[in-house]
Amino acid sequence: MIAPPNTGGIHARFSRTLWIIAVLMVLSVAINYIDRGSLSTAGPLLKRELKIDPASFGWLLSAFFWPYALLQIPAGWLADRYPVKWVMAAGFLVWSLATAATGWVGSFGVLLACRLVLGVGESVAYPCYSKIIAAHFHEHQRGLANSLIDAGTKFGPALGILAGGMLMARHGWRPVFVVLGLGSLLWLPAWFRWMPRTQVRAGEGKDEGPGFREIMSHRALWTTCAGHFCGNYFWYFLLTWLPNYLVDERGFSMDGMSKFSAIAFCVTGVATTITGWLADCAIAEGVAPTRVRKMCAACGLASATVVIGVVCVDSEAGAKAFLILACVGYGVFASSHWAIPQTIAGPMATGRWSGLQNCIANMAGIVAPALTGIVVKKTGHFFWAFAVAAIVVLTGAAIYAFLVGPVEPIVWPARRQK
Repeated sequence: MIAPPNTGGIHARFSRTLWIIAVLMVLSVAINYIDRGSLSTAGPLLKRELKIDPASFGWLLSAFFWPYALLQIPAGWLADRYPVKWVMAAGFLVWSLATAATGWVGSFGVLLACRLVLGVGESVAYPCYSKIIAAHFHEHQRGLANSLIDAGTKFGPALGILAGGMLMARHGWRPVFVVLGLGSLLWLPAWFRWMPRTQVRAGEGKDEGPGFREIMSHRALWTTCAGHFCGNYFWYFLLTWLPNYLVDERGFSMDGMSKFSAIAFCVTGVATTITGWLADCAIAEGVAPTRVRKMCAACGLASATVVIGVVCVDSEAGAKAFLILACVGYGVFASSHWAIPQTIAGPMATGRWSGLQNCIANMAGIVAPALTGIVVKKTGHFFWAFAVAAIVVLTGAAIYAFLVGPVEPIVWPARRQK
């Protein structure tokens, strides 16, 4: 059983059980991002074997995001309506089996179906994370909890690019998918042993929370959605196009590209973890959550605008320095962008709110790769693609600084259980 955490100051950190739950969530999100990014790593081998042209491969890359984004809303409802521990376990099982099945596909159509099912399974992850954090972690603990999860999204792709590429080069792409998918199932017994077992403070399993219409009537939802979209644009821009830029325009070797990309992602993960911890310390010492969370989000995104410097310098060292600085800025932002809606929505509504927010924010996974491709095709180089990314994150910084209101819980009127 998980007791409510002590709120007695900066030394009131995670209990042993909360640490285990946090670690399990981090492992799950790292597996989540390795699974969704494995297709990109396998691309050169997979396209040749299955005779898939570049345009069709582009559809495969984007196919994941359609069910993933659109199902965030029903996933949020599930996380609020049913025990979140079982919703999370079911989603994890589905996406792991979809990954394993990818290793046995023999046609474009079946591969497309596997990517769609992968998106269905992974759609439950973030609404479940938010529900668990809002229900079992206090305000002065949420920065670190969210930061650790976000770090998993950075270390996962870094590991996937390095280890996945080497294993596929030696053993082919099919065994890697099968082993990754089936091996991931080892996470489930640990989750069944340590998953959250107490009821959430709003009454888990009861439909007492506000409906989607009521949540959507709050201005705070739309401002957090817009800010999150801007941050996601930057992240998906780097995740999908950074390797191409480094190889095609900077002349990096494949080996050099994979190593530096992994370093950039790891730097982001370290930055978000440190910032989340410092933010929690500040709140525990009495600094207002509004000031701490908004400052991290706004200043982080504003700092990420230095990404434009990557294409403005001739030296490779200068380009690397600007990219690392931009990743640090994004890491600062990522430490708080989920803590803000978790506090505003509270345990009663955080599943639905997170589903709505992640649905809109992940449209950036569709827009950023496509828009970047159009800009690069029209201009013949990456300058304006980086400029657009810088403008988007600057817009996000302004949204968090000036449009997102106080980071305080909304008092939701009680609803009768149906």
